[in-house]
Amino acid sequence: MSDKTMTTDEVVSRLHSGMTLGIGGWGSRRKPMALVRALLRTKITDLTVVSYGGPDVGLLAASGRIRRLVTAFTTLDSIPLEPHYRAARERGAFELMEVDEAMFMWGLHAAANRLPFLPVRAGLGSDVMRVNPTLRTVTSPYADASSGVREELVAMPALRLDAALVHMNRADRLGNGQYLGPDPYFDDLFCEAADAAYVSCERVVDTAELTKEAAPQTLLLKRSSVTGVVETPNGAHFTSCAPDHGRDEPFQKLYATKPYAEFAARFLTGDEQAYQSAVRAWHKERR
Repeated sequence: MSDKTMTTDEVVSRLHSGMTLGIGGWGSRRKPMALVRALLRTKITDLTVVSYGGPDVGLLAASGRIRRLVTAFTTLDSIPLEPHYRAARERGAFELMEVDEAMFMWGLHAAANRLPFLPVRAGLGSDVMRVNPTLRTVTSPYADASSGVREELVAMPALRLDAALVHMNRADRLGNGQYLGPDPYFDDLFCEAADAAYVSCERVVDTAELTKEAAPQTLLLKRSSVTGVVETPNGAHFTSCAPDHGRDEPFQKLYATKPYAEFAARFLTGDEQAYQSAVRAWHKERR
């Protein structure tokens, strides 16, 4: 067993243009924002991004890094539609595959299990099939016991990832990752669906500490599916990472209402330490 700790810059040095990149979290909740900000400091582009989208998608879309987006939604939660995503989509900046939330999950399950697709009922009878003409249906090889009918199902393709970025509350140096909030989201599936998975966390702790005050069920990520671990205190900002911190609603509103270039010029020109300092300075100005 090896020490998998690394820096944000070391993580993004392993990424490259043209990759399929999965980003964990959900909307504006527990997003690996420090890793996304590190990615924005590179010249990496032409990405296929797979995400239950939030400001991760908004930032990458506004900066022109996305070639294709696979998502079930892109939201800031308390702000229903991510505005920078919307603006990029309205100008046709990238290709979009938008599917039902269950279809998205099943695509991750298929990739995690190294299957080409998995059958799912979600999407049938909806415009999901019309706006995604590459989707196919399959007929069950098994007849229903009561009706004798063989059911038609959507064949959701595997969402296989070159790399995944996720954020946890705690992790150890070996790659075991722990969430302490109300929902695991699907970060384990993102890691298992990827060739390489990088986990940022609020705090790196010894393995024994992971279950000292929390149940074993909170150990969401297995070290076997994790490539690297980065300690990034407040690294999910401005999204929430309960119980460590809530969503920074005033800052999120600033992000949502400022032109991207103006926001980036103030907050995204330096490293992560500079970002956190700029955020603190902005909050001080508000008082």
